[in-house]
Amino acid sequence: MKRYYLIFLTDDILPSLEDQGVRQLYPKGPNLDFKKELRSLNRELQLHILELADVLIARPSQYARRVEDISLIFKNLHHLLNSLRPHQGRATLIHILELQIQRRKQAVDDIKRYVLMGTA
Repeated sequence: MKRYYLIFLTDDILPSLEDQGVRQLYPKGPNLDFKKELRSLNRELQLHILELADVLIARPSQYARRVEDISLIFKNLHHLLNSLRPHQGRATLIHILELQIQRRKQAVDDIKRYVLMGTA
């Protein structure tokens, strides 16, 4: 009997924005405050959307630059969120395992209680 095994190697490395040809708007480094940077980018996005609305009203022919700026901010937000995915996955896995441990302990306690009721 033949068995065919497919081996998939995955690299969990997120390419940098610079590797993708996109200017990075938040600082580099291992001690990045994700919450602060996400809020900062969100505020900047809101400001640029308001500026786009003003440009569309006053000078509709000059909207392209604002749209490019908004696109750059979205790409940075997207990259920053994707860099949090491994942390989110670990936290979710820890939570699931803790729930399983809790359910199993409860099941053991229930079995012990039934055994004690049966012997009494």
